[in-house]
Amino acid sequence: MEFIQVIAVVVFLASIILVITGGIDSVLAALLGVIGMIFFGIMTDVQAFKSVDWNVIAILLSIWIISGYFGRSGVPDFLASVMLKASKGNVAIFITALGMLAGFVSILIDNVVVVLMFAPVVFHACRRFKFPAFAPLLFVGLCANFMGTAMLLGDLPPQMLHSVAKIEFNGFIWFMGRPSSFFILLISYVITCGFFLWKFSRSYRGVTMDVSSLAEERPIDHIKDKPFAIIACGIFLLTIIAMAFRAFFGYYLGFIAMWGAISIVLIFEIFKKRFSVKIPDVEHVLGELDWRAIFFYISLFALVGGLDASGVIKLVADALTPVIQKSLVVGATALYWITAPIVGIVEHDAYILAMLYVIRDLGNNAGVNPWPLYWMLLWAGTLGSNLTIAGAPALFVAKSMGEKEDGRTVGLKEFLGISAPYVVISLVACYIPAMFIWVLPFAK
Repeated sequence: MEFIQVIAVVVFLASIILVITGGIDSVLAALLGVIGMIFFGIMTDVQAFKSVDWNVIAILLSIWIISGYFGRSGVPDFLASVMLKASKGNVAIFITALGMLAGFVSILIDNVVVVLMFAPVVFHACRRFKFPAFAPLLFVGLCANFMGTAMLLGDLPPQMLHSVAKIEFNGFIWFMGRPSSFFILLISYVITCGFFLWKFSRSYRGVTMDVSSLAEERPIDHIKDKPFAIIACGIFLLTIIAMAFRAFFGYYLGFIAMWGAISIVLIFEIFKKRFSVKIPDVEHVLGELDWRAIFFYISLFALVGGLDASGVIKLVADALTPVIQKSLVVGATALYWITAPIVGIVEHDAYILAMLYVIRDLGNNAGVNPWPLYWMLLWAGTLGSNLTIAGAPALFVAKSMGEKEDGRTVGLKEFLGISAPYVVISLVACYIPAMFIWVLPFAK
């Protein structure tokens, strides 16, 4: 390893350690890492700028804007109310159904946004029927983080895969003649939620919700302004359809998503007086975006770009090549089960992005089919990050809000009592179909 590569690794690791430990703000730590890469001559400022995938940043910004309006439509509250009535007073069924719904919503919406959308529903039920909010809200956070990788829009890792490997929207459903991310994660998701239905049935034995008072309530009443809801959901759906046919239109996904965001803002800004719900100003919409997350993701791309520019990525790829070439099954299995615990304690986006570049170089230089490895990395990286709040921001938000609602501090043992079995069950349930569908068919 050359001296410049050692410096690149030191700067990268120092930055990530600061992000993990919280010694300084995570955004500042990442930005300092980028400045360090430029200062030590690992890459130029122009290279740093070009290493950022602005297409992915445009997707993130645009989908967040659209989902902000969707959250105001009342549709999530409507769906949750339907779940509450359908549970017929069974707490375990209600919590499991709400968590499953949150997971499916997170396929299209950022997982932190999903937690914020569903928290009021959880709190309403907990206050009304007198049971603690922490476990249900944490389950919602775990489910939201789970299914975000099922499709292109829900989380950063699939968008990074699109950036590195150029996979399209439809590729997350069916790719290379076989089911891909959506179906693999759906299978493991149903199994995991089934296990937790059993677990919650034991935990909440004897606890019931008297839903007789809900008999007169109509779920549709949660949608205060139906034209607003129709337009918000319609533009969201049209944007998704347009992104699915990106190859036909010939535009970048970020451009299509931005058109959707601009359209929804313009429509509600021009016709705001025609709606009964309060339409936020453009400044308010932009102010609600998580700009810290945006700058963090920009810095992340630049940091990994420094590793790539210095040759560190190629170095790691060359070291892994003999292992992968000898046995794809062993290599994919090792990648899966090593990734899972790592992302449980470190910032998983940085790890996944760096390893995506490593796998890319493995495919380019060693003739290894990268797709079994891409998928195993992505799935283990997503599911393993559910172990602690260090791995997934959605869990940090869920834990903080649950503690505040219950008026107590949740210890690590109680947290792991829910997150650890969730992670283990989901990893095993995902590993088996992943091996049969995506690894063994490509093994020599």
